[in-house]
Amino acid sequence: MLNTLFVGIDVSKKNNVVRFTDSQGDTLSLFHVPNNQIGADTILDKLHDTILHSDFQAVSIGIESTSVYADHLAVFLRNDNFLKKWDVKVFILNAKQVKAFKEAYPDLPKNDNIDTLIIADYLRFGHISKEVNFDEKYIALRNLTRARFQLAQNLSREKAWFLDTLFYKFFSLDSSNVFSNTFGATSIAVISDFFSVDDINEMPIEELADFLMGKGKNKFEDPQRIAKELKAASRSSYRLSKTVNDSVNQLLAVRLVGIRSLQQQLQDLDKAIESYMQLFPAILTSIPGIGSVHSAGLLAEIAGIHRFKGHAFLAKYAGITWTRYQSGDYEASNTRLILSGNKYLKYYFLEAANKVRMHDTEFKRYYQSKFKEVPKHQHKRALALTARKLVRLVYSLLYTNQLYIPPNNR
Repeated sequence: MLNTLFVGIDVSKKNNVVRFTDSQGDTLSLFHVPNNQIGADTILDKLHDTILHSDFQAVSIGIESTSVYADHLAVFLRNDNFLKKWDVKVFILNAKQVKAFKEAYPDLPKNDNIDTLIIADYLRFGHISKEVNFDEKYIALRNLTRARFQLAQNLSREKAWFLDTLFYKFFSLDSSNVFSNTFGATSIAVISDFFSVDDINEMPIEELADFLMGKGKNKFEDPQRIAKELKAASRSSYRLSKTVNDSVNQLLAVRLVGIRSLQQQLQDLDKAIESYMQLFPAILTSIPGIGSVHSAGLLAEIAGIHRFKGHAFLAKYAGITWTRYQSGDYEASNTRLILSGNKYLKYYFLEAANKVRMHDTEFKRYYQSKFKEVPKHQHKRALALTARKLVRLVYSLLYTNQLYIPPNNR
């Protein structure tokens, strides 16, 4: 085993706490530096000095994932030519895993100095998945795809808040399936243009049908039927006083502005991602249903397929593998997905799998077979299993650098 210098760094926005330990876990140095270029230079100088005056053969650096505060330091240390001679490895550690590892030290207090000890020990004993790939093109792509992930999450929450507010004004609209999409143009027009559900009830059926046809751009085959269903939904909804109804309308208008703003931001970011994806080979986009955006999300987090020994390692890194529960002769057949893993990669694999199963016959057949196997949570389970199948395909295509060939064309 190589004599390794272990470095634990507790990162914050303003300061970094750094601890050097040897292979036995003994502390060699503990110090504080600012989280800026001057502080990074100080860490590097101390690393150089420690290595030159000792017999270390390798350097392992662990930094707990704390927002974006670790990124600059990690790239700086990983790219130092002197450290490369000592086979430097820089790990961005999952905060949940570090916290779980700390439970083995129940008597330790909570402070930054102690956290560096935990991080250094985790390097010595923990099962660390993969060193971060600091290739600039992956870093740039990851900036875009992670920003898109956050926007998508915010949009989902904003829509949920909108629907909660809509409950007050028009309880039955979202649950009645009058419109296939509550956020479609015609549905939003009904929500925005009518002050209350009584206004819908009082409008003659012919006028309401004409209103729907105008807002729907003449796409409805039977507007009178939809008008009748809309009136029925309005009759079953709660009535509000004028004062309360007015406040709800104002809140819905504000929520709608937020939704449209987020949708526009997503469109702009998608265009930027599509443009940037021209730097990468179109391997994953050859899979039916996977466009540039989902392909970018996968590539950004995988950051080089040769970091993984096989598809099982990639699946674990993405958090798309299942826990095992076994005791004596009993082994559970139904278990949960592991809680650890890269949340961004997991998100893009699930989103991509949902698209692929709609466009590829083999994945569609697989999804449907898994959907029918259980009486509860069918979609969630089938989609996770489909995503696991997609992991194998993505790994194979990236590893062999080949385009996807549908089963019927092989």
